[in-house]
Amino acid sequence: MSKYESVAYYPGCALEGSGHAYNRSTQALGKALGLKLEEVKNWNCCGAMEVKNIDPKLQTYLSSRVMAIAAHDMGHKTVMAPCNGCYHNLKKAEYDLAHDAGSRDVVERLSSKAGHATYEAGTVETIHALDWIKSAIGEEGLAARVKHSLQGLKVANYYGCMYTRPRHIFPEKDQGAGSESTAKPHFMDDLLAAAGAENVEFPLKTACCGGAHTLSDSDTSTKLVLNIIQAAEAAGAEVIATECPTCHSGLEMHQVRAEKNFGVKTAVKILYFTQLLGLALGLSPRQVGVHENVSDSMALVKEKILR
Repeated sequence: MSKYESVAYYPGCALEGSGHAYNRSTQALGKALGLKLEEVKNWNCCGAMEVKNIDPKLQTYLSSRVMAIAAHDMGHKTVMAPCNGCYHNLKKAEYDLAHDAGSRDVVERLSSKAGHATYEAGTVETIHALDWIKSAIGEEGLAARVKHSLQGLKVANYYGCMYTRPRHIFPEKDQGAGSESTAKPHFMDDLLAAAGAENVEFPLKTACCGGAHTLSDSDTSTKLVLNIIQAAEAAGAEVIATECPTCHSGLEMHQVRAEKNFGVKTAVKILYFTQLLGLALGLSPRQVGVHENVSDSMALVKEKILR
């Protein structure tokens, strides 16, 4: 039995909004694989960009509260966050609490004021959805469950910039064989290859999509997204696989904006890795929320996966 067979699930704000297809497909995939997700009770925002830019220690508290609930109220040892921003902020909070006395003081003071147990670094392990599937099921287990192979589907795997940066808050990465790499992440590649997909050589796996700037400087975000999409198309990809709701929304929205504002049309489709794996396991497009994506991928799904 894997220690990740049952985890505390922290969807975060985006998965209840623009990233709902990621939420739907993550839960459907977990159920299909026999994995249990127990949503963190009364969870709050992790602090995202807005709080962190104003008061980093307040962001540390907000993330610590999520982990405190999972550990003290729910008895979990693992928190799984599919969103790169949430995953990053929880890992950052872990690091800050382990290395900064000022952060510990703020968290203790605010926890006491809020009336809940103070979170201490190391009480839970925070993992990403990629870690969850990779460790709980693995490539062999996944391949054995495939009903609709992704064979023939050319995929560019896009991880975004917050999945691996800054390196010091992810001590479990870069630990040799079996661990994730911050220079060239491969967990999504590994899982999709196990489901039969052909991963193309894609140089912008961890390039920034401009998500944090999309409201203040939309043109810059559109140009950054175009770099990513055009690089994927140049590599021969039919699909860009994503594992972050902000990146996913950014790629979809700015793909539309690039055509409307700059006259640059691109054809590659954008799907969450959980949607692709769910389809490979025999789940329907609706079960994994393909209809909720902006990028209309149904024709491709029917031709390449449900053939």
